[in-house]
Amino acid sequence: MARRRPVIVAVRLTPDESADWRAKAKAAGVPLSALIRRAMAHTRTWTAPAAEVERERTRQVSRIGNNLNQIARWANTHRSAIEAVEVIGHLVAIKRALAALARFESPDRGAR
Repeated sequence: MARRRPVIVAVRLTPDESADWRAKAKAAGVPLSALIRRAMAHTRTWTAPAAEVERERTRQVSRIGNNLNQIARWANTHRSAIEAVEVIGHLVAIKRALAALARFESPDRGAR
């Protein structure tokens, strides 16, 4: 016997979206409501803490990219051996920034 589902959720769609969703449900051989339930069951949502982690990750990557661009420009302008020590120091700073960024990697995402 089918499980009773007394709660109704309304979604506004354009006529084209409605036709597309209904065609997908028909192709899958299920009612539209079943297709939507299945799709939502496989959808991951962002929680507030996860969204903040993503914002911080984006800020860190942006900073690292800016640092790399500055170092590349500097290296193309100054080429003496003593200046190379400064470049190495900057690269070490970038390595540390990447290590700090790695701690923001969530365990369920895995390596990319």
